[in-house]
Amino acid sequence: MDKIAKLAELIAQNTESDGVLETAIPRLSVIRISKPTEPLHAIHQPSVCIIAQGAKQVMLSDQIFRYSPGRYLVVSADMPVTGQVIEASEDKPYLCFRLDLDMKLLSDMLVEMPHAFGSSASPCKCVGVCETTQEFLDAAIRMAQLLDRPDEIAFLAPLIERELMFRMLRGGQAEMIRQMLAPESRLQQVNRAIAWIRQNFAAPFSIEQVATEARMSTSSLHQHFREVTAMSPLQYQKQLRLQEARRLILGNAMDAATAAHSVGYDSPSQFSREYRRLFGAPPIKDIARLRSEPAHYAQA
Repeated sequence: MDKIAKLAELIAQNTESDGVLETAIPRLSVIRISKPTEPLHAIHQPSVCIIAQGAKQVMLSDQIFRYSPGRYLVVSADMPVTGQVIEASEDKPYLCFRLDLDMKLLSDMLVEMPHAFGSSASPCKCVGVCETTQEFLDAAIRMAQLLDRPDEIAFLAPLIERELMFRMLRGGQAEMIRQMLAPESRLQQVNRAIAWIRQNFAAPFSIEQVATEARMSTSSLHQHFREVTAMSPLQYQKQLRLQEARRLILGNAMDAATAAHSVGYDSPSQFSREYRRLFGAPPIKDIARLRSEPAHYAQA
């Protein structure tokens, strides 16, 4: 059995039904989806995702990242993306190993590995896909095997997680991770802007205010924010508002007008127009669709 097939077997053993399963290993989730999904809009947290079976595409603005067995996805910032499982079936479900990034661990490792800091001043994208090495797969398999040996998790999972991060720092998306943590890199500055907007997205703000928080000029913020995220700061804010409103309507049974006001919309009609533009249907129809077949729209 090759290593990809072994990882798929381990994920299948720990996912009895479709969905995202948080495991006993900190930050590790395993995912199973048994048919292609509709596009799902979500905030993707910093993580590394290894597909063991099936295929998926992630859309960031007008950029499309496709990955399948033998490739992995890295996301280095909280990003509003559209994810869609494009290959899956009952016999061969989509299976994914997802590890959320521990920023403190990565920061500590980069202090210990000063040569790992990149020298490029050009900002990296915050989403990337690259080939999975055999060493990276070995570590992922050993981590997944711990799910059947829960008494070993506390001792061995941190060591294997550290190895996975080491392999990632030596892999095809290493420069993104290095810049994400390097002091005063362009990616670090954009991440500061992203963090501030996430905390204040429901309130009006000026670009000058965001630039001050990011420690950039307004022109530099506009240029590098778009280079990194494929959208402007205001477009990023709009995506956050709409996705939070959707979550409130779906998860908290809040009516659309109340949800719109809570995320910063003064005009219900404007909210409805922008909601339909992003999600493909007005709030009432969209939420009814989500509730009718939740697995079909599952975050994967």
